[in-house]
Amino acid sequence: MEYPGNLFVVAAPSGAGKSSLVKALLELDSHLAVSISHTTRAPRGQEQNGREYWFVSEAEFRQMVDRGEFFEWAEVHGNLYGTSRAAIEARIAAGDDVVLEIDWQGALQIKQLFPHAVLIFILPPSWDELLQRLKRRGEDGEDVIDRRMANARVEVAQARHFDFVIINALFETALFDLKAIVHAQRLKYAAQRRTKKAVFEALGIE
Repeated sequence: MEYPGNLFVVAAPSGAGKSSLVKALLELDSHLAVSISHTTRAPRGQEQNGREYWFVSEAEFRQMVDRGEFFEWAEVHGNLYGTSRAAIEARIAAGDDVVLEIDWQGALQIKQLFPHAVLIFILPPSWDELLQRLKRRGEDGEDVIDRRMANARVEVAQARHFDFVIINALFETALFDLKAIVHAQRLKYAAQRRTKKAVFEALGIE
């Protein structure tokens, strides 16, 4: 089924700057809405329930899985993450452009369900820079950082399955690249035909 809204899916290894880039993009683009995922992990820092994530218990999460409420879910760094099917479908059916921040496993699952979804992978400029960013966050112990770095080597290998890749060496440049992808997607023939149906019909274009 084709929807009038665009679905952008952003994935990255932990520490690559995905959340910061998406947050900055949302502040610049009033036509984008973020989909809030469910997770079993504990809130970090100033995170609030219903803003960054819906924070739920593992038992509650498993019940949602059993009820078929997620169209993708995965275990990442020992925690569960899932995306609500109803929330996404309602927004893109209404013509909204939605951006998802999820892991690569969920991104590939979504591409199977929504072929028009645009998959974007954020890469760090180097392994050393990724390590330094994780340390600068000051949120995780050495054992957690070591696990995140090990997982990152698996995660970055999946970038070849994505439509676009952004190397986040300089934040401003990476944000410009992300904005360019969103704008370009809105100008694609299929996207224009979906969102500007009246114009295409008036011009006799199929």
